[in-house]
This record gives sequence, structure tokens and C-alpha cells, in this order.
Amino acid sequence: MTAQPWLRTTNTQEMATLDRKILPVGVALSVSVAACMPGGPAGSAPVIPPLAYDRYELANGLDVVLHVDRSDPVAAVAMTFHVGSAREVEGRTGFAHLFEHLLFLDSENVGPGGLDRLVNRVGGSMNGTTNRDRTNYFHVIPVDALEKVLWAESDRLGFFINTVSESVVAKEREVVKNEKRQRVDNQPYGHADAVIDEALYPLGHPYRWQVIGSLADLDAASLADAREFHSRWYGPDNATLVVAGDLDVAQTKTWIEKYFGEIPARGTPAVPEPPPVRLAETDRLFHEDNFARLPELTLTWPTVALFHQDSYALNFLADMLAEGRATPLHEVLVEEEGLAPRVSASNRSQELAGSFTIRVRAHAGVDLDDVYAAVESALARFESQGVSADELERIRARTEARFYRGLESTLDKAFHLARYNTFAGSPGHGAEDIARQLAVTGDDIVRVYGAYLRDRPFVAASFVPSGQADLALEASRRAEVVEEPIVFGAEAETAAIVRGTERTPSAIDRTVEPPYGAPLVSSAPTVWGDTLSNGLTVLGVEDSESPLVRFELRMRGGHLLENPDRTGVANLLAQTMTEGTASRTPAELEEAIDLLGATIRVFSGAETFVIAGSALARNFGPTMALLEEMLLEPRYDSEAFELARQRVITSLGQRSANPNAIAQDVYGRLLYGEHILGSNPLGSPESVRSIEIDDLAEFHSDFLVPAVAAFHVVGDVPREDVLASLAPISERWRGGTIQFPEPPPVSSPGGVYFVDVPGATQSVLRIGQLALAESNPAFYPATVMNFWLGGSFSGNLNSQLREARGYTYGIRSDFRGSEIPGPFTISTGVRSNVTFEALQLIKDIVERYGPEFEAADLDATQSYLLRANARAFERPEAKLRLLGDMSRYGFPADYLLQREEVVREMTVGRVRMLAAEHLDVGRMVWLVVGDARTQLSRLRGLGLGEPVVLDREGRRP
Repeated sequence: MTAQPWLRTTNTQEMATLDRKILPVGVALSVSVAACMPGGPAGSAPVIPPLAYDRYELANGLDVVLHVDRSDPVAAVAMTFHVGSAREVEGRTGFAHLFEHLLFLDSENVGPGGLDRLVNRVGGSMNGTTNRDRTNYFHVIPVDALEKVLWAESDRLGFFINTVSESVVAKEREVVKNEKRQRVDNQPYGHADAVIDEALYPLGHPYRWQVIGSLADLDAASLADAREFHSRWYGPDNATLVVAGDLDVAQTKTWIEKYFGEIPARGTPAVPEPPPVRLAETDRLFHEDNFARLPELTLTWPTVALFHQDSYALNFLADMLAEGRATPLHEVLVEEEGLAPRVSASNRSQELAGSFTIRVRAHAGVDLDDVYAAVESALARFESQGVSADELERIRARTEARFYRGLESTLDKAFHLARYNTFAGSPGHGAEDIARQLAVTGDDIVRVYGAYLRDRPFVAASFVPSGQADLALEASRRAEVVEEPIVFGAEAETAAIVRGTERTPSAIDRTVEPPYGAPLVSSAPTVWGDTLSNGLTVLGVEDSESPLVRFELRMRGGHLLENPDRTGVANLLAQTMTEGTASRTPAELEEAIDLLGATIRVFSGAETFVIAGSALARNFGPTMALLEEMLLEPRYDSEAFELARQRVITSLGQRSANPNAIAQDVYGRLLYGEHILGSNPLGSPESVRSIEIDDLAEFHSDFLVPAVAAFHVVGDVPREDVLASLAPISERWRGGTIQFPEPPPVSSPGGVYFVDVPGATQSVLRIGQLALAESNPAFYPATVMNFWLGGSFSGNLNSQLREARGYTYGIRSDFRGSEIPGPFTISTGVRSNVTFEALQLIKDIVERYGPEFEAADLDATQSYLLRANARAFERPEAKLRLLGDMSRYGFPADYLLQREEVVREMTVGRVRMLAAEHLDVGRMVWLVVGDARTQLSRLRGLGLGEPVVLDREGRRP
């Protein structure tokens, strides 16, 4: 493959030499390796050069990496610290993740709100993540604000810890605990990783505990602990700063030296070598999960660390076993035995160790001993069948496409460079890494299978619904899972935040925020359009930034056009359209897609039916030929249909135990009532069982027609090639107009509604009412009005419920619509024992928002919305959304820029008027999904009427 210009390197940095310990294998196997490709795979693998970069080191040890990307007027700033949960000690877990939160707060010179408020003002986005081995913080901003963000990022690095007080730690500790409740304790199978890791890793190994830490350790975290952890790990000599984007390199280097150069190195302590990960025997554990409705079996083997030579073949082995219909695990467990709707396999190589996992979430009532026997049968099939050249080529094509998808934005490229600099010692190591991956042979895969899986001990975790312990794997011991009781007053009300005021000396005046750079001129992408002979609208953006093409064929309809008495037809049709074509079996279709390095998905939503995917640009034409087959020659295979039906029924069963899914479904029913949009697009178990294949064929014939469709394409393919590829579809695909149902009435039942999920440690809240269609000219002004309420992380709702009170991990509000009026919604999850307090606070904030909205709030709103358009078109997905809005609503290509005039003309008085119109708490639905025993009776005090108890389908019992 010819090297793409966007990947050509202008830097010849030395690759770091890695000290890799090669584990002995030496296991004799009788697994066959089918004939591999002539000349070996290395000869046919594409050569992918590294990203261009400039790497240097400041005197204090800070690694700096710069990458120039002229595609958009933006900059991405990514700061990566080589510290994660693996740098913690048992009994003081969760500190790295706690610091991810703390470092978003104040710093000495940026002031209250720290980077959050600054990035909001400049029209940027920001976030951070923590894993076992690193913590990163990242921003994407208009490039004229780059100096401001470098100033603020340096303040976080060197002028932060003095602002942290006991009250700051106490408040943020509550936020992290809420995150754990939301992501772990209140989710089906949320404790599975903790159970597995504690059994897999030996005492003294830092991968035994979870990144988020334990509630007990978080409760014990003190200010002294926080300061000590910070002093050890958060110095410049333990960090990599990557700045990517439309840079003036010399100026950027000057700013980095000015703001970061004086921060002193701290030295990082030696990290002890972790004990080796070896299992003497298989360990079987089980847990009865309060939120699970399906039994799940997870098998995990210890493997190797990041960049070990065997990690690459283990990645391929995972794909070979489970990624696709022709793989042994799918064939045996899904198609032949019918034990599960799907199965997955993955290899996870990290800095200190690795693991290989097979996970099967079975159908309701399935004994996990049967699942385990089927896994053994599938592995035996792999041993006998071996590895074919065709399968290797498919995996290579998928791997190449995944690599490119990981480099589609400026921030993606910054992450890529930071990762390799942190863990491989060179930002350019990515080219070597992908080359090693693409050079894996069949012999490599067979060897690692024998070395790490075959006849090797593993950890087996059975997670089963409460009361169904008999479904767990035989001879399993009960796992120790800490489940938090709901206790009122368990957490004291968060005290007023008192921040430290001590200042760190600096050689420059850091109290003055730097100015903006030269003014930016934002522009919309150049969009071309055409209409095919069958009436199909085609819109495209030609973009050579990546050798990938994104596309979608979007049809209005989906669930909206279904018979209300037989819902789920559109969803089942979407699922079966990937199950082969008239001339290809499901496995043959999947193989054809994979060999092109493409993806093609079909899905049906509330108001749309979509065929979408991506392809390597060189394979766009053949990918469109496959899309044509899938659209016009569906297979309607009875066996595949039955498997799809069972998948949906299984999914519906699991949704009935997931508090977030329950909230979504019941909220929709309350808003839309008996209108079709008030029902679940997946259908109900009863309706799905009643659907026949003929129903799918009828829906396809009646409603998948070009008159309601548009094709959107973004990527490195010219207009003439797109039109030529679509010409055969235009000739064959015909169809008339469609009569759409009347939209739902814009009314609201109002009041408080409660769905009981016994033992829920969080209450899921959905609050709102039907409001506006996006095509309505009033929609965008209402969105502007909402920005400072809950459309921003710095808005009133999040500032009060998360930052001031620690009630939640996060809360937001938004308007959503289409051609049909959609809802205004406030959504969050709060810890159960403050459900009433959180609802009362939300009610107070919403009622006060309009009357108390001030000029400073308007300034913050306008600053963000007027500047954020610099980032509006950067990612391919954003360009696809633009094309979708153009075809759906008739918007012009620059409609986002035209909306700036609405923002400029907004006044405090207009916001107050819009708030009075759309924020009437008495008209809103106030839905709570949580533990009725402890929470329901308290809600009468809200003054919104007697709470109405609903079942999990949204009906009165």
C-alpha cells in the first residue's frame, strides 16, 4: 500500500530498545495450520509509517511531543502521567482515579472551577481517564486558545496541590463513590471484573484491585494521603505532554518552555517488580447478581504484558475464536447449541501483565455447565481445524482498518503519540507495533494457544440471577462481593468547600490569563450533492485526511412505521439483513466484508432505519456492491431469524433488570403515551414471539424505499466514484411514497412516578416533558437557553449536584427532537439515600433558573457557543451528522455557522422568557427508578402530588 501523506514522518527519532522477557512455550500440539499465504504474511502486509512528530525533553524531565495537523483550526492537548491504580498500595486504592477528579478542580492561578470553566469559555471540550497504568487529561480547543490552555495545564501540573483541602477531598470522594455506584454497584455484572482480578492476580500484585478503588478505601482517604500520593507521581519527569493540531511549532515551544520549564522535577520512586501471575489450579467462583436476569460465564487465563512478542498472536487468537459467524465459539454456542445470543473473546495486554478472556452471557435459565462444555467443544474444533490463510487475511484487514479508525481526529493522534511515548519510550513506536501485529502467522497463533490456553488453569466466574445459584458452574465457591447497604445519613452532608490559599512562587506572573491568538475564521466543509434516477438524495464530503470512508444510507421510518400491535419488526429486519444475502450465507457475507477492511451495520431506531459503516478508501466500490446485495437481496433465512428473535427476547429480559434501561423505557411511555413512540423499538417479548419472516419481507417492501432515504458519505473518495458505485443501486431500487403517522400531542402527564428496583444503591432520575421538533425555528433558541442550566459541565445542575453536594457522578439536561417534537430531559443517577434531597434541589434550580439568570451566565453561554464551531466539523462522524441534518431538515451546509447569529442576539430577557415557556416543573414528569422500600414515601414532600407506582413496563400494577 502506498503510504498516505497524512502518515508520512518528518522525524527520525530513535526507537527505544525494550527489554522484553520471552516466556517459554515448548508445548507440543497436534493443531493443524492450513496453508498460509505464499511468501508469508509479512510480504503482503501493508507498510504503515509512523505519525510525524517532534519530540524533545525539558530540563525538568517533561517529555514534549508536537504533531502538526492542518485539517482544522483546532489543537489537542494531552497530558499523560505514568501513574494508575498499579502505583497504589492495598488499603489505599482508588487514589489515581481520585486524582483524575481532583486535578479538574481549582489551581492557584486559574482559580475556582479551574480548567472546566476556562475550557468552557474558549469553546473547547475536556476530560480525563484513568486505568491501571496511566492517567491522562485532554482538551480539544480552537487553536487561538492554545496559550491559555498551556498556561492552565501548567498550573495544574505545578501550582495545584496547595488548593486541595480536607473539604475538597471529602466532596470529590463522594463524587467518585457515586461513580462507582453508577458504573459498578447498580449495574448487572458490575462486580465481575473485581471477582476475576482478585482470583487471577496473586497477593502483592497491583492488578488485584479495581481502578475505581473500594468504598472503604475511598472513605479512608485523607488530605495527607492525597498530598503524599501527589508528591510521588505527579511531577513533570513522570509525564508526557502532547500538543497536536494547527500549530505554529516555534511559538508552541516558546509557550511550553515559559509555562512548564520552571516546574521542578520531583523524581519518581522505583516501582517494585510485581510477582509473576501463575495459577496453580483452576479457580471457580460464583455470585448471585441482584441486577442480572441472565447467567454469564467468564473464563480468564493469565497471559503476557504489553508489547511482548506473544501479545500480537494472542490478539489474533481472540478474533480467530469468536469474532465472526464462522468462528468456533460462535458456531458451537450460538448456532449449534443455541445456548447464548453471542460470545466474545479478548486479549488484554497491559504494562505489567495480561489476560485472555472468553465471556458468554447465556439465554435465561441456561446451566453454565452446559456453556462450559460447549466452550471446550469449540476449542477442540479450533485445534482440529487450525488456522487458514483466508482467516488470517480477514483479521489483518480488520486490524489495518481499526488502526486507521484510531487516528481519525487530532485528539486520536495525540493519544496515539502519548501512549507509545509513555509505554514504549518513543512516540513513533506505533508503526513498529502495527507492523508486528500484521506480521502474525498461523504458526504464531497455534503456538500461543498451546502456551496460554490449552490445558492451562484459569479463573471461571459465574454470575447468575439472584436465587439461581444452581445455574453456576459446578464446584464453584461463592465470591466475596461487597454490596453497599442503603443507610440514611451514611454520608454527612457535604460541608462548604474551603480551598487552600497558599501560593507557590513563580518566575513569571501567572495570575494574568494569556490573550487569545489571531482570530479564527470557521468554515463549513464543502458538500457536494446529487439526486439519483430513483430519487435517492446523495450528499458527500471529500476528505483525504484518512484512508477511510464513512457512509450511511438513512431512511426515515423504523419503529415509527410499525403496527403498534406488533412492534419489533423493524429491529428484527435490521438484524436479519446482516445474516447473509440471497446468494451468500451469513458467514460468506461476513467474510466478504472483512476481507475489504470494511464494516456494515444495519440498525433500526425510533424514527430511522439505517445501513452504515466504513471502508478502506481503496475498497469503497466493492463495499457498495455488498451494501446493494444486503439492501435488495435479503436472505430471510429461518434459522438466522430464530436466532435473531431469541437474541431480542434475551435482551429484553436483561433490560427488565437494568435500572437505566428501565428508566429509558418507562420515561418514553410516560411522555408519548399510547403513540407508537411510547413503546420500545425492540418490541415486547410477546410481540417479538408473534412476528413471522413474512412480516419482515412486508416491512422491507413497504417502507425501505428511496423516496424516504438519503445516502451520506465522508472520506477519501471523489464524487464521481461515489456516484458510479451507487448507479447499480439506483437502477434496481425503486419504491413509492409513505404515509407517516400523526405526531404525538405535545402534552405531559406531569407528577412523580416510581419504579421499584429493590436494593438499588442509586436512584435513576428522568425529568422532563415533550417540547419541540428540531425542525422548529424555536428549537435552537431553546437549546441556547438550556446551556447554562444543564447543557454544560459547568452549568447550574452539575455545579450544584456534583461539585457542591457530591450527590451524583454527573447530571445534564437537553432538548432532543426530529421532524417530530421530542423531549426536554434532565437525566442523572444519585445515591439512593439522597433521592429526595436531589429531586428537591433539581426542582429549586429549575424554578430559579429563569428569574436568576444573569449577564455573566449569558457571557459564558455565548463564549462557548460562538467559539465551539472551530471543532464542529473535525471528526468524520460530525461531518456525517451535518449531511444527515441537511437531508433530513433541509438545513444549509453552513447552518451551524448561521446559528451563531441566534447566539449573538440572545439576551438575558430572552433567556428568562424561554425558561418560563419550557421549564414549568408542574408540567414535567418526575420519574425515579430505585429502591421503593427506602425512598418512595419521602417523595410526597416534593409538593408535586402523590407518587404513582409503576411496574417495569411503565404501567400501573
